[in-house]
Amino acid sequence: MSQLHHDRPVDQGETAPHHVPTRRMGDARPSDTTPEELRLTEVTDLADLAQQAETVARAGIEDVRQASAAPVVTRGRRGRRRTRGIPASARRPAACLAAALVGAGALGLFAAGDRVAEGIDVAESSSVSVAAELGVDGGSQPVPEADATARLGELTASRTAREAEQAAAAQAQAEADRLAAAAIAEAARPEAVLPVDGARLSSGFGSRWGRLHAGLDFAAPIGTPEKAAMDGVVLEAGPASGYGLAVFVQHANGDVTAYGHMEEILVSPGQVVRAGDTIALLGNRGRSTGPHLHFEVRLGGLNGEKVDPVPYLRERGVQL
Repeated sequence: MSQLHHDRPVDQGETAPHHVPTRRMGDARPSDTTPEELRLTEVTDLADLAQQAETVARAGIEDVRQASAAPVVTRGRRGRRRTRGIPASARRPAACLAAALVGAGALGLFAAGDRVAEGIDVAESSSVSVAAELGVDGGSQPVPEADATARLGELTASRTAREAEQAAAAQAQAEADRLAAAAIAEAARPEAVLPVDGARLSSGFGSRWGRLHAGLDFAAPIGTPEKAAMDGVVLEAGPASGYGLAVFVQHANGDVTAYGHMEEILVSPGQVVRAGDTIALLGNRGRSTGPHLHFEVRLGGLNGEKVDPVPYLRERGVQL
């Protein structure tokens, strides 16, 4: 570049102007690189690359500071001073810094992408190995029809066996419930009952008309049910002298209860009866002055001592 005002003298106190080299159109641009072809290498340490980028950046910033500290003054054609900006040589370190950071980021992304792809390959190989360990084969052959039929038969047989077991268990449970209910009912059943419900006591135990009346008379309408006073076994059932029709029941303690003058007998000898079971229908047969039940208690057997039934029944929870 030619210098302006070649013939103008320079004063002694005036500072010689600083010449800034310029480049004309078509001039060859100096190159800071070597003729060899640049090649990218794999980044193995991103921290070291960042450290190098920071060092280059600091050096470039320091050059910019030194360049900006010295003012560059030029004279124009009309004698005006102009201050030029930062030279291109000073701006070059900043461009290098930007290029270094961009390159580091791109290489980091490529490296991360390689690691992700490598992880995916490892996961896929792991999945395949786990499937192989478990024996899972995606290309296994279908089960033959005969095998499928055999398996269905096994399932049906197993289901039938389970249903049979459940039915047996339910039946056993029902039987157990029935026995439990029977036991509860047996425990709640009274030891003794009145031989006739709703009857009137018309005559008691003792002397009557010059002879012993050895029982109780319960007056009630003909056909009223007569009941066994306690659990026992029927010894005799049929006609009896003076009683018309009579029933004799022996109990567990050996005592015998007698029932006379009934209209109809409903039990037979040897039959087991329980307290409260109907054994006959009330009547007016034999030596009788009206429809009634003649009831006796004989201690120790059929020919045993005849006792007053009132205290006997009272001892067993029956109130008259």
